[in-house]
Amino acid sequence: MKKKLIILLFLLTFPSVLYVVLTTGKHRFVHLPYYGEKILADNGKDTIYHSIPSFKFVNQNGDTVSDKTYDGKIYVADYFFTTCKTICPKMTSELIRVQEKFAYTNGMVQILSHTVNPENDSVPVLKAYANMVHADQKMWNFVTGDKKQLYDVARNGYLLNALEGDGGPDDFIHSELFILVDKEKHIRGIYDGTKITEVSKLIDGIKVLMAEYLIKEEAKKRPKG
Repeated sequence: MKKKLIILLFLLTFPSVLYVVLTTGKHRFVHLPYYGEKILADNGKDTIYHSIPSFKFVNQNGDTVSDKTYDGKIYVADYFFTTCKTICPKMTSELIRVQEKFAYTNGMVQILSHTVNPENDSVPVLKAYANMVHADQKMWNFVTGDKKQLYDVARNGYLLNALEGDGGPDDFIHSELFILVDKEKHIRGIYDGTKITEVSKLIDGIKVLMAEYLIKEEAKKRPKG
């Protein structure tokens, strides 16, 4: 209990954008927005938020990676290709920064990089790329698979809606965006992965989510009444 409270205080006091104030005995802190369409549940009270659909791909080790892999995890998703010479190297270097910042979470924070060029980016190619960039492969998956599904998840899951196409042979996605996904598969942030200041905001956003879940966990343990 004491250890968790120390971690909580650290998360909420650094950096200064994160804060907690005590009012009427309850925690109030910065909340991240929800992205995408939302609807009112049948009970007329709860809100149903957009969520990432089910998917199944193969990672750099030949293992199946699906939406279930990220149950109970916070993760950052992006789209790249190994032969990219423009924005992808910068995006990868920024994801290395995210990896280093959250290595201490023992897998609670994850990174999921989808190739947009599965014809070239086979399992061995992705493995070589992961090794080249010194990715922590317990934390970071590079995935390939069916192009139509990869592109469908990009557009309809991660809301890269500005990129129209059908996943066909002539379709190509080239996005600089990092998508922050919470434990319930809701999108909680969209950031420019080529800009240091934007990725710093992403790092802050991950800390906000971690604090949010920790506070909820502690609240469940408190006696009612």
